[in-house]
Amino acid sequence: MNLDDELLSVRAAELYYDEDKTQDEIGVILGLTRWKVGRLLASAKQRGFIRIEIVHPRARRLGLERALVERFGLADAVVVPVGDAVAESEVVERVASAAADHLTALRPVPRTLAISWGRTLLAVANALGDGWAAGVNIVQMNGGVSVNRRSGTAAATAIEIARKSGGGATLLPSPAILERLETKLSIESDRTVAGILDLAAGADTYLYSAGAATASSAHIESGYLDVDDMDELIRRGAVGDVVGRYIDADGMIVDPALDARTVGLPLDRLRSARRAIAVISGVDKVPVAHAIVTSGLCTALVTDEAMANALLGLPEVPLPHTARTRTAI
Repeated sequence: MNLDDELLSVRAAELYYDEDKTQDEIGVILGLTRWKVGRLLASAKQRGFIRIEIVHPRARRLGLERALVERFGLADAVVVPVGDAVAESEVVERVASAAADHLTALRPVPRTLAISWGRTLLAVANALGDGWAAGVNIVQMNGGVSVNRRSGTAAATAIEIARKSGGGATLLPSPAILERLETKLSIESDRTVAGILDLAAGADTYLYSAGAATASSAHIESGYLDVDDMDELIRRGAVGDVVGRYIDADGMIVDPALDARTVGLPLDRLRSARRAIAVISGVDKVPVAHAIVTSGLCTALVTDEAMANALLGLPEVPLPHTARTRTAI
């Protein structure tokens, strides 16, 4: 393309995108055929003179999705833009809506969906539409009964997802972490609890979020751990938790004794799952998200573009100030 054609392509693009002229109108203005105008617009886009950005909250970053799938061997990835979000809650809502859309589009439709708990998954449950699927059985895969006065989100999440599909919810009646190993072993040996865990182990789809290893962890808020416990986990190399189990940068358990007192499915079940969907956002969760995608803990990742760029080693996308301190799962 010579300089004259390059300038013409830029002018055609200005008329088409900035002034909303049709290709026929542009042809009259520039003294060109409609065919020539189409060629100039295509060339301008190919040469990078035109950049099109979709800013709807449910828009997706398809290039980042393809890069994540290729880099980490995922079956699927969903990346939503940060765009004009001005608060942490907006980013969470966008990722939750994207996860709800992803669930709704799954084929075949899950028969049994095993889920974890936390504020991110509760947001997903709220974002799902009524009738998102037909008769899906929802089962908790890790304990979530709160041990302090704060109300937990585990039961509410499972019940809401099940209600919106017209299915049933099977709740795991146990705290996430027990103080004594003997208590944990006794609970998991109970016939009812063992049956629920077996049901979760046989699920065809898994849905979970992850928590960062910080003093604002939901495990501290819910009374399972205290700040000193978290400091010790971090000292041992913890980057966050997956279904209540704290892992290091390689996806390995950092504290076997704590893990032995944790109620729920082992991480190996996620690694062997045909469909395991991780819903994660927030720059503080980049280390745990990286551990998840590099250690085979998910087959699909639903996240925001800042997280995707960080995982891929690309330049950071500015986040809303309040989104930079996000820690809750």
